[in-house]
Amino acid sequence: MITGSGKFTIGGLVRVRTGATDYHCRTPDFLKGKDGVVEFIVGKYPNPEQLAYHKPGLPKRELYQVRFKQGDIWPCYKGSGDDAIIADIYEDWLEQTPQETYHD
Repeated sequence: MITGSGKFTIGGLVRVRTGATDYHCRTPDFLKGKDGVVEFIVGKYPNPEQLAYHKPGLPKRELYQVRFKQGDIWPCYKGSGDDAIIADIYEDWLEQTPQETYHD
């Protein structure tokens, strides 16, 4: 597996953390609490949640592209079971998901 300097690897199962914020949040609310698979490790970038407030955004955060099944995001979705959303999610919004909770 390909790895970056972060804690997740390509093909790894992840869950987007839940929780309300009282600040600018780069993570879409509709993905919070959802399970996905790391598709690509983009690299390290300044934290956009700090940049929004004119702070330096340091230390840089690992950014991942995570694939989510559309049916898992919207239960009423009627498209193909292969349809997916790929979203850029920073590492601090991700946690590991046990293998048995995600089914391809």
